[in-house]
Order: sequence, then structure tokens, then C-alpha cells
Amino acid sequence: MDIKWQTKTLAEFSSLQLFEILKLRQAIFVVEQECAYPDIDSTDSVALHFCGYFMNDGEQQLAAYARLIQPGVTYEHASIGRVAVAMEYRGSGLGRLLMQRAVEETQLQYPGEKIKIGAQARLENFYHELGFATISKPYLEDGISHIDMLKDSSTN
Repeated sequence: MDIKWQTKTLAEFSSLQLFEILKLRQAIFVVEQECAYPDIDSTDSVALHFCGYFMNDGEQQLAAYARLIQPGVTYEHASIGRVAVAMEYRGSGLGRLLMQRAVEETQLQYPGEKIKIGAQARLENFYHELGFATISKPYLEDGISHIDMLKDSSTN
């Protein structure tokens, strides 16, 4: 896939780029998943934002996004959250590529750190295939069944 990856802090985005990120997150996490919760939170200001862009008629189009969080903010370990792929790119393998690249970027940003995620339980096998191990029983978060998963920094 010919995709351009960028990692930025919140302050480094243009207002249009930030709008596109928030629009994608809202479309998936609030509207599609019918989950009324505060998607925009204080973690956004300290996280790194990992974006995948395709070129479309000379314009960058946001296709994939994940939020990379330093150790000690959400969990003791580094974390990846708000993983999102635009509807028109689903089924293309972009979700797997996004997570592979997000793991690589997290390991680059936070060397030697384990990565903990709060994954939707329905995606447990997907994350197992990426080297994450289940470390909790299912629990409800915002009405959706989740599990905690952990990836050791030495596994790829």
C-alpha cells in the first residue's frame, strides 16, 4: 500500500488535519459504534498521534489513525488506543498494517517498553496475531466488551 505515515504531537497539526482526525474518530467511536462518551480527552494533549494518509487527487486523505501514549499516562506501560480505519479502506489489510506500524512507532518512541491495550473483545484473535497476550477477563467499557492485552517489547 502506498501510504504516508506521520507521527505528530497535537500542537504540530494544522487545524484542518486535526479536524480530519476528530471527524474520523467521531464517525467510528461515537456514531458507528453508537457510543456516547468523551472521545476528545486530556490524553490527546500528551499523546503522539500516528496517521496514515493516501494521496487522493493531489490531496492527503486520512485513512488510518492511532493514538500512541507514553508509559504512566493510561497504563504503567506504553499504550496504543483510538485505533481507526476509515470505512472506505476497511477489508484492505490497512488495519493490520496500521497496528504493525503503530507497534513499531511505539517501540521506537518508548524503547524497551511493553505495550498495553484495552481491546474490543471481538478483536482478540486479531491482536493475538500481532503478538499481544490477553491479560484480563472481559469487562464492559462504554457498553462494549473489552479485554486488556499486553505485548512484550521483544516480540514482533
